[in-house]
Amino acid sequence: MEPALISPAKASLLGIPTVIFSVLIPVIGVALFTYIMAKRVAPLAFANPDFRFNRIRERAYRLLKYWLAQWKHPRYRTAGIVHIMLFAGFIILSVRSASLVIIGISEDFVMPGFGGSLGHIYNILKDYAATVVLVACVIAAYRRIVVKPKRYAVPEKYGKDHTSEAVFVLCMICGLIISESLFEASLAAAAVQKGVHAECLAPLSLAWIFRVSLSPVSLKTLQVLHVVCYYIHDLIFFSFLCFLPLGKHFHVITSIFNVWFMKLDKGTVKPVKWGVEDDQLDDLESFGVKKFEDFTWKHMLDFYSCADCGRCSDQCPANAVGRPLSPRFITIKARDYAFSHYPLKGNFKAEEPLIGGIYTEDEIWSCTTCGACEEECPLTIEYIDKMVDIRRGMVDEGNVPQSLQKPLSALEKRGNPWGKMEKKRSAWAADKEFKKECSVKLVEKGDTAETLFFVDSISSYDDRIQEITKSAAKVLTAAGTDFAVLGKLEKDSGHEVRRFGEEMLFQTLKEENTENIKESGAKRIVTADPHTYNALKKDYKNLPPVYHISEYIAEAVKSGKISLKSGDGNGKVYTYHDPCYLGRHNGMYDIPRDVLDAIPGMKRVEMTKSRDRSFCCGGGGLMLFYEPVEEQRMGQLRVEMAKEAGANVIVTTCPFCMVNMEDAIKTSGLEGEMEAIDLVELIQRHL
Repeated sequence: MEPALISPAKASLLGIPTVIFSVLIPVIGVALFTYIMAKRVAPLAFANPDFRFNRIRERAYRLLKYWLAQWKHPRYRTAGIVHIMLFAGFIILSVRSASLVIIGISEDFVMPGFGGSLGHIYNILKDYAATVVLVACVIAAYRRIVVKPKRYAVPEKYGKDHTSEAVFVLCMICGLIISESLFEASLAAAAVQKGVHAECLAPLSLAWIFRVSLSPVSLKTLQVLHVVCYYIHDLIFFSFLCFLPLGKHFHVITSIFNVWFMKLDKGTVKPVKWGVEDDQLDDLESFGVKKFEDFTWKHMLDFYSCADCGRCSDQCPANAVGRPLSPRFITIKARDYAFSHYPLKGNFKAEEPLIGGIYTEDEIWSCTTCGACEEECPLTIEYIDKMVDIRRGMVDEGNVPQSLQKPLSALEKRGNPWGKMEKKRSAWAADKEFKKECSVKLVEKGDTAETLFFVDSISSYDDRIQEITKSAAKVLTAAGTDFAVLGKLEKDSGHEVRRFGEEMLFQTLKEENTENIKESGAKRIVTADPHTYNALKKDYKNLPPVYHISEYIAEAVKSGKISLKSGDGNGKVYTYHDPCYLGRHNGMYDIPRDVLDAIPGMKRVEMTKSRDRSFCCGGGGLMLFYEPVEEQRMGQLRVEMAKEAGANVIVTTCPFCMVNMEDAIKTSGLEGEMEAIDLVELIQRHL
């Protein structure tokens, strides 16, 4: 049967067979793309190693969830839905675009598996997908040009925003959609005119609308349109492919790999160097990241994978209070560095130090390691490990903020940042009034118990936080728990020390604590500090099971070991503040709330930013001792959020949060209106 139109594989232009262009365009396009990618991969070849080749099933599951199912995108509803429309259309239409490349050489080519009924079904789906993508492009362009969400803005010191690039890419996508739809519609319109079989076009789709519009057009014009649209699509397709690695849209290529190699264990910190054991650290000549090439290949892949959506910075508490940190630009500045120092043309440029070159000192010290940026990123880009690695490099160079030098020195000498005597670590247990209600066993005196209550530094030495420690001991006693504390044998857990970048000091603290914990003979460990909980669970090895006190209380309430009396009322409305290292880093959101709700008559409300979007108090990473440049304290913002939710009591389960919340209530002038209390204190009051 005579075809309705001559295909690009058999057409000619000025006597030249167009199949020549069908071959040249892909060959040139693929060659250029290969060259660009080789240049882009070059920095990764010079990077440090990274171990990301384990737990294949888990990686496959997360790839399906975060990359294919776009799990995190709807967290920003409008932008997320638009992106899902674009992504789904991209996946569906990629089969058609790949087929078109070969159809220009062999007109009868059909992608394997897409013949017969499946092919007809795919063509209908493809037509609707093209229409959806075009609509999504229009919406996305409107948002970029007219709405201009604040998170897309770029401060003047960082250069210009990427609106023009984004709109250009949207135009290219529209060009692909329109040219493909016209290519198909012109063939269908010609078939109708000739009375031959035509592929069914999806009703009301873009291709269908074009076919109806082209019905009165002459066959000669349809023939020209058919061939011209094919080569427009071909040129845009390969131009788009080569353009992707040149800017922020590189994530279209790298995102699948970035998600596959994502970090699987939250709350952990990468080793100083993969392949180097803790007992070999003394053999290293240099610590941490000091120049770009010191990053691991995965972290460089992160830089390439950033979509510049601004979600990380939008959720970053440091950015919210005006600290000189925006996670988004931690990535973008590194990507710009890679592009400029590993150019597509010419030699690679000389290495430069990161601090003073790409980043500033204050920028790196401003991070609280809260994890809000990582939780929000739809492409699973990592920040905490990078920040810790850069800090390791700064500490190795002796570049430590003055306000942190004293607590670090005290930790080295006394095992706590206040420099207080080791024998005073258990002084809270010797308080006369407290001893009347509760007797605490001391491992330092030879006592033993099945449960070890690991108190840690702030809960041992801070006068206010000692009250939380005492309440925890009373609750453990009320539950009939046989427990003991290490006393002067206990050192700081080192959680903040490690995230500050002082790896060797952390290793020393870890070794001493591990030895004393094992010698205590305890079968389980309980702590009331999420930072301690995370350190013992994620940073230490071969310890007995570790529990946060809220887990212990929840189990005691459930089993009937403790019972709770009704709340006191008096117009109190409670809200629970999720500590970063209990919530985001360890996924413990429901247990503390269940404990709160177990108190009869408790009135509880949720803040807008709660659970995995909880707002950091500002206490992580030795920040209690740091004096950052900021417009407002994080704790003050958090107190405002609690007030807006209608609460007058903030409940937390972290001593660092307690310090910052109480301080924020005072500095905000809300004393008498609002109060902060730890969950274990509240439970102890209602026993």
